[in-house]
Amino acid sequence: MSLTIGVDVGGTKIAGGLVDADGTVLEETKVESPAEDASAIVDSITRMVEDLRGDHEIEGIGISAAGFIDAARSTVLFAPNLAWRDEDLKQRLESSCGTPVVVENDGNSAAWGEFTHGAAVDADDLLMVAVGTGVGGGIVVDGQLYRGGFGIAGEIGHIRVERQGRQCGCGQLGCLEQYGSGTALEEHARLAAAADPSAAAALIDAAGGDAAAIEGPMITEAAQAGDPFSIGRLAELGAWLGEGCAQISAIVDPGVIVLGGGVGAAGDLLLEPMRETYVANLTGSGHRPLAELRLATLGNTAGLIGAADLARR
Repeated sequence: MSLTIGVDVGGTKIAGGLVDADGTVLEETKVESPAEDASAIVDSITRMVEDLRGDHEIEGIGISAAGFIDAARSTVLFAPNLAWRDEDLKQRLESSCGTPVVVENDGNSAAWGEFTHGAAVDADDLLMVAVGTGVGGGIVVDGQLYRGGFGIAGEIGHIRVERQGRQCGCGQLGCLEQYGSGTALEEHARLAAAADPSAAAALIDAAGGDAAAIEGPMITEAAQAGDPFSIGRLAELGAWLGEGCAQISAIVDPGVIVLGGGVGAAGDLLLEPMRETYVANLTGSGHRPLAELRLATLGNTAGLIGAADLARR
């Protein structure tokens, strides 16, 4: 049996899995991420790999990391929520684990996971939109993960949708991430609820009477129960995402767009406004085929499954 290990490294947790060639996670484990200590992160990954390896013969290790990865899939150039700066992670882990290592960006890894074993297994091209604290993603073109000239392609959350818009953590203004992320959904809902408490009464009640305590899952649950205010907030989020997908589609023309992240729980309440805005803003709309919008199927394991598959290849 062909086995690899995938490890998804984030700012709060590290998740690892023993994965077979069919993308099945046979064993899985998680630990807290020592995000501010570069050496401690490597030590944690090494221990996790050894625990997952056990008596199995492992072909390779794939690391899914939230950051800029070089073209050689070796060095983490920059990780905003981790202590890695120009960190040759491949060399360090190959030395400590004694197994070939591939390092890839987390959005790219998730995109590859959904392409090979998830929502887009029947597709040749894919645009992955991963909505969480920010907006991440990845692009597959003609069956190959598109990484660009320096390995940093796919940062879709940082296309500009408002020229003089909100300040983004990347240093630019008006990035999609500031309007189409789960964080943006919560912030916009809190502001709107504070401005018009009567319209947001059901949602404020769900938050214990405090508009500042509104969280994303509350918005989804209230919208699914028919609350107009919450439905409007999801529609607003979907519209921003749809506009962003239309801009990206003008360049890469994906056959399938996969929406991942916790907001996917909203289903058509999010997908429909996203689809409508995508169609309305797509260059040449009405005279070209449209991408099919789908929900991701692998959930939180997409990144480690994708990284494990890349290690196998």
